[in-house]
Amino acid sequence: MHGDLRESWWIREVEVPTRVVLAPMAGVSVQAFRRQGRRFGAGLVCSEMVSCAGIEHRNERTLGYLRVGGDEHPLAIQIFGSDPGAMAEAARMVAAAGADVVDMNFGCPVRKVTKTGAGAYLLDDPALACRITEAVASAVPVPVTVKMRRGVEGGSRACLELGPRLVEAGAAALTLHPRSATQMYTGYADHSLTAELVSLVDVPVIASGDVTSHAKAQSVLAATGAAAVMVGRGAQGNPWALREIVFGEGAQPSREEVAAELIHFVRETVRELGERRASGFLKKFYGWYLGYGRFPRPFKQELVQLSSTDEVVTRLLAAAPGAAELVEQIPLAADEILLVGLPISIYGGG
Repeated sequence: MHGDLRESWWIREVEVPTRVVLAPMAGVSVQAFRRQGRRFGAGLVCSEMVSCAGIEHRNERTLGYLRVGGDEHPLAIQIFGSDPGAMAEAARMVAAAGADVVDMNFGCPVRKVTKTGAGAYLLDDPALACRITEAVASAVPVPVTVKMRRGVEGGSRACLELGPRLVEAGAAALTLHPRSATQMYTGYADHSLTAELVSLVDVPVIASGDVTSHAKAQSVLAATGAAAVMVGRGAQGNPWALREIVFGEGAQPSREEVAAELIHFVRETVRELGERRASGFLKKFYGWYLGYGRFPRPFKQELVQLSSTDEVVTRLLAAAPGAAELVEQIPLAADEILLVGLPISIYGGG
């Protein structure tokens, strides 16, 4: 049992400094989000899932996901696909980009992923899942991990059959979100399955799903024997949730602190994605940051309608003037960015 979330643990030779992992989330887990997660206590951060086909075909936007900053480590980059050879090649590029861990998505329930034989589809094809895992683990020197759901249909226990086989094929750790693919995010995560999986494998298991507080994280670790918990949606626009889960510090941020973190996040995202892409990407974050009663609801709508991120920053500073000083205290991003040998201009930002 691991009761102290501030303890370090290991994925093979990679030391993870706390027992909280920031989940890979499509359309969310950009570099700015990961860096913020590390500052607020996440021991391991993950990229959003990257298509192995996009890497294979050198898709510009896909390759942009392989940017690695020096202050992100330890970092897992997550890949998905259904062809063992293509996944192995993608893993080589991910490792070359500087990832500490190559994670594979065997749980995404979205149709455009499963219809290609990837994501949650692999829960119904354990032989292919094992071939992919063996190919990827053999291709890279860094640890390879797998994130999966309980199965495709409600009540499935496919994860308990597949998990030990993935470890035999080379997986150094497993993440289990014990909802079915058909459940998406409805119902609840059945962590009794997580406990069963822990008893079946001799590698670390990360418990994902419904971890929203320090007390909940402690109870999940105690009940399952998992090595760590994964936090996803609860950290969207709310890095203070990570601090509370890791350290048990539950003080709500001031309006100035919220504005300062959002301003920093906006600027870092623009640096990463460029103004045009960042402007649209950031709109969903305004509601996440400004919710929880922190700002009046109409204020979020006002920000969404502004035409540039500079205008957003100006409006935030007007609403919370004290944020300006706090922004200056937030550490700047590390200079190190590895770009797989490609010029930075290819990403339209940075």
